[in-house]
Amino acid sequence: MRIEAICLKNFKSFKDVEIRNIPSLCVLVGANGSGKTTLFDVFGFLKDCLTFNVKSAVQKRGGMKELLSRGAEGQSLEIEIKFRMSIADIERLVTYSVRICTGERGVAVEREILKYKRGRHGSPFHFLDFSSGKGFAISNEEDFNKPDEELDRQEQALDSQDILAIKGLGQFSRFKAASAFRQLIEHWHVSDFHINLARGSKDAAGYDEHLSASGDNLQLVARNLHDNHREVFDRIIDTMKRRVPGIADVEPILTQDGRLLLGFKDRAFDTPFIDRYVSDGTIKMFAYLTLLFDPAPHPLLCVEEPENQLYPTLLGELAEEFRDYARRGGQVFVSTHAPDFLNACHLEEVFWLSKREGFTNVSRAQDDEQISAYMEDGDQMGYLWKQGFFDGADPQ
Repeated sequence: MRIEAICLKNFKSFKDVEIRNIPSLCVLVGANGSGKTTLFDVFGFLKDCLTFNVKSAVQKRGGMKELLSRGAEGQSLEIEIKFRMSIADIERLVTYSVRICTGERGVAVEREILKYKRGRHGSPFHFLDFSSGKGFAISNEEDFNKPDEELDRQEQALDSQDILAIKGLGQFSRFKAASAFRQLIEHWHVSDFHINLARGSKDAAGYDEHLSASGDNLQLVARNLHDNHREVFDRIIDTMKRRVPGIADVEPILTQDGRLLLGFKDRAFDTPFIDRYVSDGTIKMFAYLTLLFDPAPHPLLCVEEPENQLYPTLLGELAEEFRDYARRGGQVFVSTHAPDFLNACHLEEVFWLSKREGFTNVSRAQDDEQISAYMEDGDQMGYLWKQGFFDGADPQ
């Protein structure tokens, strides 16, 4: 599954924006305050809506007043995501849209639709359609030989108007597209990595399947890879040796009181240093490699400014590892302020965000004739950005 387009209306600085033809690695640049973090929060918002409910997700962001675009008071916010997935052995473009408003009883889902074409021709068919807590879903959507009127249309009523229909119906495999999209959202990873949370000893009984958004279970994930995916762990260590001078090994250490910490072995010393005493850049590089070499990649990975605390010469290799992660099945969104990272990006991978009259616009580097011409002549993206060819995207 890959997200192909995102349409936003009245979501913070995104008054009315459509991002189309999104590649497997999508790199975003723009000045501070241009909307990069807000775009990532669209994914976080949908995940919170699904994990909890819409009211909770809205309140977490300061309420509808803070979430709506300026001048949109009393209106609805709308998120539409188009993604490709295989249904009945045919790849189809599926559209999911949700419109949220403030109703008489507070925040409510005004309309929620999941649709795609049953055949090559005609308009997309609504397989899920809910308004204000009531609606229907098609349970035999793979019966493509049946006419529309013979499909099994199940009427449903939700417990509350602030619950997404895919939250409940997506748990049932017979609702194919709804189930797939629910799983996609559940497994999104929007990184909010904090080095201070990644350091120190951790309770060895915690979650260790994937690195958490904050990185606070790094020691547990490292142990899981060390014990159960040794070839992946060894690859991480080999990469660390090439990138961090002096590093000879990294090992999970179990303390006598049942806690885990990381030991970093320096070639000049026999005793490893515990993670509390190694540099921020070393911790961050190890965390990124643990995330990017995950044996089961997230379907969507969002990382803000991965260049922080990392040496500039390492950013080209890091960009290639994001690209390799996407090749293995996990679509990647990255925001950056680093020309060295951009220099490693392909023309079709880069979008830039700029503000016009207080609202965010999104442009694609590939669509700019001047940037495309310079790239064809052998220029690099980061240098073009520094020289001001990305209109409105100040590199400072």
